[in-house]
Amino acid sequence: MQLLFCIITLSGGELCMRYYLCIDFKTFYASVECVERGLDPYKVNLVVADISRGNSTICLAVSPHMKELGVKNRCRLFEIPKHIHYIVAKPRMKLYMEYSANIYGLYLKYLSQEDIYVYSIDEAFLDVTEYLNFYHKNAQEIAQMIIDDVYRTTGIPATCGIGTNLYLAKVALDITAKHVKSHMAYLDEQIYQKTLWEHTPLTDFWQVGRGIAKRLYKLGIVNMKGIAHCPEDILYKEFGVNARFLIRHAWGKEPVTIQQIKNYQPQHRSISNGQVLFGEYRDQDALLVLKEMVEDNVLTLVEQGLVTNHISLHIRYVDASLPSTGGSRKISVVTNSYRLLVKEFIDLFESTTFKSQKIRKISIGFGQVIDERYEAYDLFTDYEEVLKERQLQQSIIQIKNKYGKNAVLKAMNVLDKATAKQRHQLIGGHNAE
Repeated sequence: MQLLFCIITLSGGELCMRYYLCIDFKTFYASVECVERGLDPYKVNLVVADISRGNSTICLAVSPHMKELGVKNRCRLFEIPKHIHYIVAKPRMKLYMEYSANIYGLYLKYLSQEDIYVYSIDEAFLDVTEYLNFYHKNAQEIAQMIIDDVYRTTGIPATCGIGTNLYLAKVALDITAKHVKSHMAYLDEQIYQKTLWEHTPLTDFWQVGRGIAKRLYKLGIVNMKGIAHCPEDILYKEFGVNARFLIRHAWGKEPVTIQQIKNYQPQHRSISNGQVLFGEYRDQDALLVLKEMVEDNVLTLVEQGLVTNHISLHIRYVDASLPSTGGSRKISVVTNSYRLLVKEFIDLFESTTFKSQKIRKISIGFGQVIDERYEAYDLFTDYEEVLKERQLQQSIIQIKNKYGKNAVLKAMNVLDKATAKQRHQLIGGHNAE
């Protein structure tokens, strides 16, 4: 989601700068595991990883002390230097969500929920503009007050970026605060231009990925100053309407407020799901998993009273040199029938998948999702069968909601290569408990 710039006018006509905090908890999962063990995150070596998935599994987080030793988050276990001794903690997503909810409760001690936007499980934006006079503190002092309370209550250390708009708060967090002893940094447009215009690499900046950076490099641009001084017509030719966001951010400007984000209503909805498989799957084993994924997403449609007429499928292979396959297509009906939708997915899978190659990841999506009162069928569809299927699906949903997702399983769910039964016990693809 792209963000916009905001200032407020006081009754006397003066302009008042807004102040945003962007608070992030240092290697959150690892810090939680340290706290649960009575360990100091700044003194102990700990990684959060599911070692049962092998030595190549990705570490979801490493403790701050390990980061000081040069070990990076999202590394693989085998990449950690052999001389470093560390504790391996299995992910416990439910526990992390509980900590996150408790921290949000602490935010509510100081700010109204209208001034808080949760960006991720361990990161949030806070608009403290209206609280400066109330607390008789500046933005830095309010930030310190909040993160000190979080640390006293939960033991989780935090880093904070402070900015005069949401973008600057995020950049202050990502580029500056994480590299200073105080773990807190402030940016306004002037400081940003003075200190970060020539910062590299560009990928350190919020919403500048490797693809965008590569395209900028082709234009001879390697930093934000280069973007700011590049003729706009060149940027618009390369990036289209998205060039305006690059140009605004290059100057340190960002117009959107937290309230505007919360009020945003997307024109179109979609439902998607992806999973890295538990091993190397042949095409027919992967097709079994695909059917399970379609069923899970169909139940989401039915439960929310939605239908779709657009499907997408992406298959990634063990051989990384191969291109992903699949694609997207519009179908002739607008439905939430598993029987009809899975038929379309099977056809798309069979017609595009490299049959001789092992599969590593499957992603599916339903696009153009709308209210089920707009469902539509062709003359070849037996609508009575659709209604019977929906009644069965609604019964399954009620049972699953009451007794758990594995309360009702199909025969395909207990086959050797099926994954649904195990995935239903995960959160975000990781161990829940």
